[in-house]
Amino acid sequence: MGTAGQRCTTLRRLFVHANVYDRLVPRLSQVYASVKVGDPRQTGTLVGPLIDRHAFESMQRALQEVREAGGKTHGGERIVDVGSENAFYVRPALCEIPDHIGPVLRETFAPILYVMHYLELDEAIRMHNAVGAGLTSSIFTLDVREAERFISATGSDCGIANVNIGPSGAEIGGAFGGEKETGGGREAGSDALEGIYASRHQHDQFRDEASARSGREVRYRRVTKNQGGTPPLLFGSVCLSPAPPFSGSAGRPSSSEPRE
Repeated sequence: MGTAGQRCTTLRRLFVHANVYDRLVPRLSQVYASVKVGDPRQTGTLVGPLIDRHAFESMQRALQEVREAGGKTHGGERIVDVGSENAFYVRPALCEIPDHIGPVLRETFAPILYVMHYLELDEAIRMHNAVGAGLTSSIFTLDVREAERFISATGSDCGIANVNIGPSGAEIGGAFGGEKETGGGREAGSDALEGIYASRHQHDQFRDEASARSGREVRYRRVTKNQGGTPPLLFGSVCLSPAPPFSGSAGRPSSSEPRE
């Protein structure tokens, strides 16, 4: 809720096992009611303003849909004594909803958390995957089997799957990106290069009279999405196999060859 729910990786839905639901939700509701809402530049403020009136109205429509569906809403009201008359500060909303329907199925950029209970992990995964968004997800469990199931091909269908850590944020150097309506592709990490590079495997053999083991293997990545008519760039990583020193100049690789 730190960015007032206006972040692509904000936690939107929380599936809680029925055995702990009645203990967790009241405590969570107290937390939502106690956070400081106000100027985010001030120390201690956790929740800042919504971007505009449209965002506030979208939030209120979603909360009304929850109530019409038989759910309960905690918080979500506008705080009028903070900021100017054109500023929209709101109390984060915790919504208990009986079914995975209505506003739960779409993304509202506002501080709303929908909470539902489940009995079996398969049920939770089914509801989890039954939306168009597919950026990030997480599971909290001490059962390694549940964790492995969640991050497997039959578990979360998001581009990011975390275990015992929330969905917000992204690891530096990790492949960041989603699936389904969130779109494909990855940013950061080595996977981000695959969208602009084409791989070529090349094997050059250099031999002298002393040994036949002086081969080398070169892998190039050619930039395929160059702009402005400039020639594609070549990047290479070279793996040299064990070999004795070259005798003479014959067979020496050119110093102009790209190396990493």
